[in-house]
Amino acid sequence: MKLAIAQLNPTIGDLTGNAQQILDAAQTAANQGVRLLLTPELSLCGYPPRDLLLNPSFVAAMATQVQHLAEELPPQIAVLVGIAMPNPTAHAAGGKSLFNSIVLLAQGEVQQVFHKRLLPTYDVFDEHRYFEPGLQSNAFTLDGVRLGVTICEDLWNDEEFWGKRNYQVNPIADLAQQGVDILVNLSASPYSTGKQQVREAMLRHTAQRYQQTILYANQVGSNDDLIFDGSSVAFKQSGEVAARACAFNSDLVILTFDEEKRDLLPGMITPSPASIDEEIWLALVLGVKDYSRKCRFKQAVIGLSGGIDSALVAAIATAALGKENVLGVLMPSPYSSDHSIKDAQDLAKNLGINTQIIPIGDLMQGYDQTLEPLFTGTEFGIAEENIQSRIRGNLLMAIANKFGYLLLSTGNKSEMAVGYCTLYGDMNGGLAVIADLPKTQVYSLCQWLNSVAQQEIALNHQDQQITRITHHQGEIIPTNILVKPPSAELKPGQVDQDSLPSYEVLDDILYRLIHEHQSAEQIIQAGHYATVVEKIIRLVTRAEFKRRQAPPGLKITDRAFGTGWRMPIASMRRQEAGGRRQEVKGRR
Repeated sequence: MKLAIAQLNPTIGDLTGNAQQILDAAQTAANQGVRLLLTPELSLCGYPPRDLLLNPSFVAAMATQVQHLAEELPPQIAVLVGIAMPNPTAHAAGGKSLFNSIVLLAQGEVQQVFHKRLLPTYDVFDEHRYFEPGLQSNAFTLDGVRLGVTICEDLWNDEEFWGKRNYQVNPIADLAQQGVDILVNLSASPYSTGKQQVREAMLRHTAQRYQQTILYANQVGSNDDLIFDGSSVAFKQSGEVAARACAFNSDLVILTFDEEKRDLLPGMITPSPASIDEEIWLALVLGVKDYSRKCRFKQAVIGLSGGIDSALVAAIATAALGKENVLGVLMPSPYSSDHSIKDAQDLAKNLGINTQIIPIGDLMQGYDQTLEPLFTGTEFGIAEENIQSRIRGNLLMAIANKFGYLLLSTGNKSEMAVGYCTLYGDMNGGLAVIADLPKTQVYSLCQWLNSVAQQEIALNHQDQQITRITHHQGEIIPTNILVKPPSAELKPGQVDQDSLPSYEVLDDILYRLIHEHQSAEQIIQAGHYATVVEKIIRLVTRAEFKRRQAPPGLKITDRAFGTGWRMPIASMRRQEAGGRRQEVKGRR
């Protein structure tokens, strides 16, 4: 029996377009003799649909669309499609009104329906808000082969692998006890760094523990802040990889199941990204590309400061959208150094993007004159410094508004964590590209980018066509940007380390605090100065109101400042975390 995994990139709510993607994949697979096609979780509406599911007309439209799809599919192929299904007993039993379901389409009809049993409520997930958990094991027979169906989280509850159970039931164990021939898991599992290695280790353990063939179909693409890497994979009973789809790209993987051996034959194994830097690069390029496309933007504008953050964002945007669709705007002030302007121009030349220079000195003087009656007798400080950033933010928004460009903000995770950023200034934008990337990782990614440019390795894959960033003499990010001390340049001689510890120290403290949930005492015991730790904790808690007003940021870690971050703004925790308030000098 031939089976196939359709690794699809749906657009949330585009029922017609998503159905066409499924139909195209099914027709291609049927032409190659495939009997069963797998598609990802909620493949018809895209994941996560969030509160679209609260609209009865949207759910009804899904039911209509899936029936049309069933009628249009080639008769020789069966397809598993993800859909939200009404719960007919919801009102009587007091349950949720929907199930997260998979329908088996064949011969022009919905043949069977299977419901997701385990509903996640951690991090970015909130499925209990919409769905009722299924209570039955899900299996069906096709051409004498028994297949067990699970949906995403149903796979993630193996107590042997995790050392604990998060749910009372284990759908995989239940299906294995029933003696199915193949286990399939249809997923929409968001990307985070290193997650594919964990997935494959878990799948390998499951295959070996139950001596089961496993096919794992994952969604690809970016929806709002979430990036889905695809990386669909199939395992033989032995735990050996039989096939793997592309990472960060749509794909169709075809496999053969040997009924006599009850196992998969070897298929195409696409290599995973070679390093974390490559993985992050591909994720962020996909994130910008999809956010732009799905929000109907064709061009982007970026403020180029001559610093490393805006340099990286410009490189990502160029790979995602093409050099002709990216505009870099230089906005020097009297405090901008000559080398910052030159560094930004060198970067733009390397990338091949257009630039515009808009000096802001006269605008700064206008603000000073206007505010002079009110500010008389006060010292020059943060308010005056941040006027520069807000002038730049206004200019960028004006350009974006005038020409219909997407403004990409350039703040990194280290800055967002401690509030070293300016509301209504450098935080302006429609998408925060590197908001989940610590400053040390920004440097690492830029260094990797230069290294692969020198090796002439492809930097982006779009629809199977390789595109390359134009670079000058084997360099994308100018060396001077990599080696100079980072600075906001809001006053003479300013550098980031006037207000913050070194980024190596800061990022380690932030990782322990944000990702590992360590206390101040634990972080201090790890070797950090108590005064520095207490200051950083104060800054993180005080900056919550800024983060709440930031544009959506692409998520690449397991603890991002996005939909999975649910911290209060008004909280006594800020006082408990470090005592006396302290302001970050330089940006607010």
